[in-house]
Amino acid sequence: MSGSEDVIGFKPVVVVVGPTAVGKSRLAVRLAKRLQTEVLAADSRQVYRGMDIGTDKPTPEERAGVPHRLIDLVDPDETFNAGMYRRAALPEIERLHGEGRLPLVVGGTGLYVRTLLRGLCEGPKADPMFRAQLEEEARRRGPEALHRELTRVDPESAARLHPHDRVKVVRALEVYHLLGRPLSSIHQSHGFGERPFTPLLIGLTREREALYRRIEERVDAQLARGLVDEVRGLLTKGYDRRLSSLKGLGYRQIAAYLDGDCGYAEAVRLLKRDTRRFAKRQLTWFRKEPGILWLSLAEDESEERIVDKVMTMIEQFLAGLGRQAQVDTLSGRTVAAGVTAG
Repeated sequence: MSGSEDVIGFKPVVVVVGPTAVGKSRLAVRLAKRLQTEVLAADSRQVYRGMDIGTDKPTPEERAGVPHRLIDLVDPDETFNAGMYRRAALPEIERLHGEGRLPLVVGGTGLYVRTLLRGLCEGPKADPMFRAQLEEEARRRGPEALHRELTRVDPESAARLHPHDRVKVVRALEVYHLLGRPLSSIHQSHGFGERPFTPLLIGLTREREALYRRIEERVDAQLARGLVDEVRGLLTKGYDRRLSSLKGLGYRQIAAYLDGDCGYAEAVRLLKRDTRRFAKRQLTWFRKEPGILWLSLAEDESEERIVDKVMTMIEQFLAGLGRQAQVDTLSGRTVAAGVTAG
């Protein structure tokens, strides 16, 4: 793709999604280099500073000089959500468009991607007293009790939320309490119909056994890089293991080991098991999202070959926008400025 050839489009954005350990990060760097652009992360854990190994942030060496945005935005004890992500991401996308570059969004947090591309469903304001009741119930009976209640009143939301994701489970129960309607039905009514961009959504997948093997290898690599020391350091700084940030994969299991709740081998076993389950939930989410073009990656396929395939998809996408822009120009409609992809 020529770096000097403008492609007229309607604020195009390339979005690469897929389950954890499928290979998004390495592909992102190679794609960004080909496109002469930056990587915009869509990861609800990589937004936290000081949480690098457990969230699998690419190291400075792995980034290979490619700027990565929308990571390291807040401290582990600060609140962050999909709405805040969207507010942080939109200016980055506008900046890249203004510079004539194609925004490249890469990540595995489905809600962040949906919110970015299709708008935010505003729910009711928080009810502090009701939340306090739920938090007390979680302390007395365990988080599974709240998840069972959510399964009763909103089975669709319960199916996509981990029982230990207390913050989101509490919010879903709170919405039902305040409105008498499941959060899932509110999402369906909203429809997420905003279309600020024209996205190309590419989903990466692998055979299940291959993906699970990669997950096991990645966990082993995280442990070798110092995951235990990273978690210990966070706890030593005073970050409570009950924080939402520290309930993520790796941090929850290792914190339990460091607090004596389980042995090291058991913590590693749980981490690998929970990561496999998380990958399955990610795939379930993305397979329900409209418009994703799936690309199955073979184990013996070179990274360069995969990049070539994705670049072909991007070229066809931009060419299609160019043709549509010509039609709209002839019909007198206003056409947004395009981008240069090189």
